[in-house]
Amino acid sequence: MIKGLHHNAYRCRDSEETRAFYEDFLGLPLVHAFEIEETKSGRPTSTLHSFYRMEDGSALAFFEAPDRPFEFKDQHDFDLHIALEVDMDELKSMYEKGKQAGIETRGIADHGFIDSIYFRDPNGYVIELTAKREGHDAAMDGSDGHAHSALKDWQAKKAGA
Repeated sequence: MIKGLHHNAYRCRDSEETRAFYEDFLGLPLVHAFEIEETKSGRPTSTLHSFYRMEDGSALAFFEAPDRPFEFKDQHDFDLHIALEVDMDELKSMYEKGKQAGIETRGIADHGFIDSIYFRDPNGYVIELTAKREGHDAAMDGSDGHAHSALKDWQAKKAGA
């Protein structure tokens, strides 16, 4: 049985620029970093793997691998985004902090069960901060079959298009 998320890992252009965003701006402490000098297939590399801890103990991790090609591009929210939970006061505070820092900041978006704001990190990834609203737990419970019903309706709609 899966216990939870340990970490999600992404590429980064520059480890220090990434640290400044995740630690200094978002407040996630850099808790672990190590250099990888050889891949599991035996190829030499010089890659830094760094970890930023969240309150629940899980982490966001990054690889800076200058010897490996990777195309950084601005991600559309639907393509890829990283959603992190905060409370409503923090959501509002971070919205203002992002605007004042000159970081691309969008929101506040009302999704019914959560409110969200969006930033773009130095690597082009969309970072969503989200605060639960009343009814969140019921919406995410899953026992009422709504999610499966919505998926079934979606599949039927696509087939008819």
